[in-house]
Amino acid sequence: MDIDLLSNILFATVRCGTPLLLVALGELVCEKSGVLNLGQEGMMLFGAVIGFIVALSTGSLWLGVLLAILAGMLLSSLFALVALVFNANQVATGLALTIFGVGLSSFVGAAWVGKPLTGFEAIAIPWLSEIPLIGRMLFAQDILVYLSFVLFAVVAWTLLKTRVGLVVQAVGENPNAASAMGLPVLFVRTLAVLFGGAMAGLAGAYLSLAYTPMWAENMSAGRGWIALALVVFASWRVWRLLLGAYLFGFASILYLVAQGVGLAVPSSLLAMLPYVATIVVLVLLSRNALRTRLYAPVSLGQPWQSGH
Repeated sequence: MDIDLLSNILFATVRCGTPLLLVALGELVCEKSGVLNLGQEGMMLFGAVIGFIVALSTGSLWLGVLLAILAGMLLSSLFALVALVFNANQVATGLALTIFGVGLSSFVGAAWVGKPLTGFEAIAIPWLSEIPLIGRMLFAQDILVYLSFVLFAVVAWTLLKTRVGLVVQAVGENPNAASAMGLPVLFVRTLAVLFGGAMAGLAGAYLSLAYTPMWAENMSAGRGWIALALVVFASWRVWRLLLGAYLFGFASILYLVAQGVGLAVPSSLLAMLPYVATIVVLVLLSRNALRTRLYAPVSLGQPWQSGH
């Protein structure tokens, strides 16, 4: 395998892993606060269609990104209202949100399917993009990939090094103790849910404005579900999340790699690998339930009311 092919593989791996990283970062913060939101797929698709429509109608890609983020936050606010304020079951609420988001995105985007759009172009950083092997992977991407690098660094630093990160984790581990200490549990959890919605909307915008600049029904192709599994796979650790996102991204392009090296393997079979990998990861994790409980936030998915 020559260095140019390897460089192209690494470049494509980062591009494919970026939407997974964005969604998973939002879900990680959400789950760290003790809230399990399974509505990532619906929020991502709604963000993708709103971002595409706004960008195509106004000619502004950045306005499309902004409205996609707000669209994700809008759906996440519905989840927060039902699951946090009214204390509905978080799993059922998240599943309902995904079904609602998928249907709403298909309805809103019905007239926009297949319309062309000039999306975000790659920006090669002089000198750095010419570094052998890793130059194109890290320094010749579009602006939203660079933004994902920054967001990962900010989330990692916030969770690991700041008081805000400690507050989020305290609320997720023991909301009663956190409330007794004067921490606004519901407020913190609501902000975490809104952040998760914003990241899902941004991931949707990346899909429809950068990765494949167009709108198609169900274009997220299950990435929201993969991101949910990715958080568990990473044991709720932010650095493992980065590695896992790009590993799943690599699995997504294996059929292209096989074609590039001349392997006679059906492309449809290799295209299944990200979903097969997700199932395998969940099966392996379920065999060690003690390890999963050890790393998971103690109050994850459990309803909480002030005064309880």
